Amino acid sequence: MKRLHRLLLLPLLALLTAGVLIACTSGGSNPKAVIKVGSKDFTEQFIVGEMYALTLEKAGFTVERKLNLGGTPVAQAALENDEIDLYPEYTGTGLLTVLKLPALSNPQEVLQAVLDGYKQKYNLTWLEPAPMNNTQALAMTDTGAKKFGIKTISQMAAKASELTLIGPPEFEVREDGLPGIKTKYGNFDLKEYKSVDAGLRYKGLVDGEADVAVAFGTDGEIGAFKLVVLEDDKQLFPPYQIAPVVRQETLDANPNLAVALNALAPRLTTEVMQRLNYEVSAKQREPVEVAREFLTQQGIL
Repeated sequence: MKRLHRLLLLPLLALLTAGVLIACTSGGSNPKAVIKVGSKDFTEQFIVGEMYALTLEKAGFTVERKLNLGGTPVAQAALENDEIDLYPEYTGTGLLTVLKLPALSNPQEVLQAVLDGYKQKYNLTWLEPAPMNNTQALAMTDTGAKKFGIKTISQMAAKASELTLIGPPEFEVREDGLPGIKTKYGNFDLKEYKSVDAGLRYKGLVDGEADVAVAFGTDGEIGAFKLVVLEDDKQLFPPYQIAPVVRQETLDANPNLAVALNALAPRLTTEVMQRLNYEVSAKQREPVEVAREFLTQQGIL
């Protein structure tokens, strides 16, 4: 009789085990997996990194935050070394800084170049990019632009010897920074390049310590201070759309990860990111608070 009970129980246990396995895998994600979300070391990255983490948690994933890793080389190395599974990157940065390819101005061409290059070289995948464009830029106060008669980067280059440019240290050496501007617009000499922490660029500009500031298209201060962004009339700067860069192994094991993050992408416009960045950089709110508030307003949380 006992043997009969065991024989009857074995198929039942097998069915129960199969049911558990199906339930665990039917959502396209592994509930035991921990998705490690990284970010670089500035305001927008903190906000978007938190958005990715919160969105994935809402989709049922367990998330480990590894934000504020450092600059591009550090974040890229973390992906390659399996220390993180994904982080927000910019298409222009991927093209120029990581892949070291020639600059392109067409957003679709840039995206295709990074899709192909990252896949072939690193087995990394770019998900859907947001429409926002955090392109490199140069900005002046309205008063300064009128004083010098400058609206374009060509005009700035022609008057460079009269101008002090303020920006982060890496802008002096980046391919799409000062070296790139000089290559494209002429080998000019500035009156001075004032190297400061990225958070002090706009204060130095509006306080009159500099005439031109290194800017980024989604900086909240552009709208808040009504700054003039100089026209890139020779199209030096490529588009800088933000997107999650993900380890392919992670994506293969968790396909719903892409579904969740791709649904977030179209909501991140340039105007939205300017506003959210200003909430953190100027109003001193916590990035996670700003990210959660936005996602709640959008119905994602």
